Amino acid sequence: MTAPILRVAGLSVRLGGSHILQGVTFDVAATGVTALLGRNGVGKTTTLRAILGEIPAEGGVEYDGVPVLGRRTHRLIRDGLAYVPEDRCVFAGLTVAENLRLAERVPNPDYRLVHELFPELEARAAQRAGTLSGGQQQMVAVARVLLNPNRLLLVDEPTKGLAPAVVTSVAAVLGRVAERVPVLLVEQNLAVVRKLATDAIVLEAGRVAWQGRATDLLGDAEATRSLLGVGSTAGRH
Repeated sequence: MTAPILRVAGLSVRLGGSHILQGVTFDVAATGVTALLGRNGVGKTTTLRAILGEIPAEGGVEYDGVPVLGRRTHRLIRDGLAYVPEDRCVFAGLTVAENLRLAERVPNPDYRLVHELFPELEARAAQRAGTLSGGQQQMVAVARVLLNPNRLLLVDEPTKGLAPAVVTSVAAVLGRVAERVPVLLVEQNLAVVRKLATDAIVLEAGRVAWQGRATDLLGDAEATRSLLGVGSTAGRH
């Protein structure tokens, strides 16, 4: 059995006097999509940021078998731990092409893959990113990390605020990406989770309240209602 690409053990974070994460423990498989779920405010984004070293944390994080908690974020990114933040963070005043060039970390960035997955970005290379739609900006955010070789993607709420047709497109791209590199996905849209995720972890009040196969969670109406506030049939489309 292949070892997990990421192991999180007893992760604890205190911010502003609040104990946000209280001993979070889970593994991320070396293939496919693992969904990190939970209601708003339970610590999902904080978990991603702690793994990346953006905020102080205690406990243990092993990435590809190596302890990394406390390492600088840029070193983790250089080692193939990529992050697509919830707010996309595109440079509005720069063109699409300039946004992508700023993300290059290797001598031969994979523009072939980016243009294959996002042909629209090639057509809009000279357009300023601030004039793009929300869905197009999300494409830029994902494309930036795909230019470089990665061993794990952390993707935070990629479909938030997008129109249903765009959600479908973004989910399809993530599915293709996950065939190449494992993904830890924070996502509220259960239709997307149902389509993409093999495994799931649910956070509640800063702790892991459930973990296992995504199909087991989404097939359990009582669990989905109590842990996520929705019925298991939500998003069956």
